[in-house]
Amino acid sequence: MNSKRVSTKAIASIAVLSVVYFIFRMLPTFPMIGVSGGTFTLADVLAPLYGVILGPYMGAATVIIGTFLAIAAGKPIIFLGLDFLPATVNTLMVGFLARKRRIQPISLNIALFTLFLLHPYTAITVPAHIPGLKGEIQLFYPWLHLVALIILISPLSGKAGEWLNKKSTAKLSAAIILLSLMGTMAQHLAGNLLYETVWGMFLGKAPEAFKLLWYTIFWIYPAERAFIIVVTTLIGIPLLRIAGQWLREQLREEVKAP
Repeated sequence: MNSKRVSTKAIASIAVLSVVYFIFRMLPTFPMIGVSGGTFTLADVLAPLYGVILGPYMGAATVIIGTFLAIAAGKPIIFLGLDFLPATVNTLMVGFLARKRRIQPISLNIALFTLFLLHPYTAITVPAHIPGLKGEIQLFYPWLHLVALIILISPLSGKAGEWLNKKSTAKLSAAIILLSLMGTMAQHLAGNLLYETVWGMFLGKAPEAFKLLWYTIFWIYPAERAFIIVVTTLIGIPLLRIAGQWLREQLREEVKAP
């Protein structure tokens, strides 16, 4: 009977939060450079929070359903139907970390980072002119992804999961910032891989064109990711405060589960 109640509650949670995700998915934020009609959406701020609240698998299911609801409502398909994948990666990463399971997110992030560096359409460095210096220097394009990966591998990622259980606003804020940073950078890696694979290899955009696109994106993506982290934190603090004791008990039970 208890299992049946839990299952009913899970289905209801997925149904309601999928609709919320769908609504946020219809609200554009930044344009996708190099993708005609493509935009990032406000739903990106929900992906890590769904990982915290629902866990990796229920959270991922909610993101996938919400994405296809948005497509059914007229949201353009950008990545040949795989549009759900970047945010799903984010939710999975954060869902595991919130439950103090680090092997899965570390493995996933390393795999995405490696694939991105090896992809033939990737620009590992971009040229930049520094005032006062002759010529140009090469800047490492995925520098912020490397920062996020270092944090993920470090003890800080484990601490973030612990701080979600604390009543301290400072620790809760730090937890959300760290988790959303790691999640959104993994999401960006997955999105980059889809972008250069779908729009480059499958739809025929020339590798030379991507070099110019990566140069532009290099200067913009840190601000985009910072915006997502800030909004996620502003929404997440009161949301997790409202969840309060229920969330702390759920996290403790899931951490204890085999």
